[in-house]
Amino acid sequence: MPGERRALLIATGSYDSSALRALRSPEQDVTALAAVLRDPGIGDFDADVLIDEPSHRLTRALERFFHARGSDDTLLLHLSCHGIKDDDGLLHFAATDTDKDLPASTAVSAAFLRARMERCRARTIIVLLDCCYSGAFMPRAKGDSVLHLRDELAGHGRVVLTATNRTEYAWEGEHVMEQAPQLSYFTEALVEGLRSGAADLGGDGLITMNELYEYVYDSVRRRGAGQTPRMWADLQYQVVIARTPAAVESPVPVSPARRARVRSGRDSLVRLDVTLQEAVFGALKDIQVEMAVRCQECQGKGARPGTPEVLCDACDGRGGESAEKLCSHCEGCGTIFPDPCPRCRGAGRNSGRRTLTMKVPAGVFNGARIRLRGEGEIGPGGGPPGDLYVEITELPHERWGRRGDADLHLYEVVHFNVLKKGGTIEVETLDGPRTLRISHGTKPGTVFRLPGLGAARLGGGRGDALVTVRGTTSERT
Repeated sequence: MPGERRALLIATGSYDSSALRALRSPEQDVTALAAVLRDPGIGDFDADVLIDEPSHRLTRALERFFHARGSDDTLLLHLSCHGIKDDDGLLHFAATDTDKDLPASTAVSAAFLRARMERCRARTIIVLLDCCYSGAFMPRAKGDSVLHLRDELAGHGRVVLTATNRTEYAWEGEHVMEQAPQLSYFTEALVEGLRSGAADLGGDGLITMNELYEYVYDSVRRRGAGQTPRMWADLQYQVVIARTPAAVESPVPVSPARRARVRSGRDSLVRLDVTLQEAVFGALKDIQVEMAVRCQECQGKGARPGTPEVLCDACDGRGGESAEKLCSHCEGCGTIFPDPCPRCRGAGRNSGRRTLTMKVPAGVFNGARIRLRGEGEIGPGGGPPGDLYVEITELPHERWGRRGDADLHLYEVVHFNVLKKGGTIEVETLDGPRTLRISHGTKPGTVFRLPGLGAARLGGGRGDALVTVRGTTSERT
């Protein structure tokens, strides 16, 4: 691989503005990805990492990264942060000092990044975007999985891999409700595909961007995340991002007798609609889940009582070709029952429906995931269950909306006479009616704050209710 291999990984998880929710995954994303990219047996990149920097430092670092590069260089840029759109629908990448109302001067615009790429002499540039609306990075993109961009980018080896299409949000990892940081779905799939070599779909020891995209797409969609990875490319050759790490073979062969028939079940995901009131105050909710449950006929054993196990004829007890290609006949355990359970056909589990009652914690927010340990599907052979993840969908309220993590916002129409002379109005909050005193000479657009009447915070306490008054001459307010 001629030329330099340079990478710049940017993570922003902490924000000065309360309008941008803190993210736990970005720092973990770039740390894990940098490790595999720097590995001389995998990526062999010289990688720099920037974490929680203001916008002026990020723009300077980006310009320096693309400046004065050789034609044979390979550059890789990874961004993990909030993606925001301005009033014209143009994409910006949030920095620690970003003001959502002033993105042009306080964030990194996608147009700026594209311009730096166009001027760069490097023959190969790879951009990995893990943020909301990242699919809007390329102008005039229509959401196709592959789009030629020779008119947009210089050179003949440009690849842009994004976490979402033009309208979706990028979810953080499955443990959002816990304090321990987790990788995002998109970056976790990138890291796993490179680190394990599973993204080498052709089995030739090299991982191309086309192969990595296919692996990431399947991985993210399989996990039920509400996002669709996209790839845009202008390629006249295959762009190799990494080598496949050398396989490590066990020095001691595992005999069929040591293989475990019982294996853990997979995690499951369901989505749960909650009202704003339920998200603010918490609630008990019933959820119905369809998943694999333990077979009651054989109690998960997979066979009639007293039936002995024998070696699987299909794989001769080996369990399959590898850990990734298990025998479909014995599901990788190397043994079968000659007289399987007639109800589950030897699987030890059946498809079933369960009803669970769960507590929605006060302060939960849209897109958050709650893990219920041990409530997932039963494993093969009646093995221990996986976990169940409940993704929260917050239904819109007819009047109140969220502002940031915990503040609620409402527009209240007030007669101009009340604004001019002063008086009181009654505001219906989620906690019931509250009286709001209007001073004489109050201007339309004034924001009143009702402390402690906002949404609950997961760490304790509540935000405020913000009421913006609007003037009217109508007697019906």
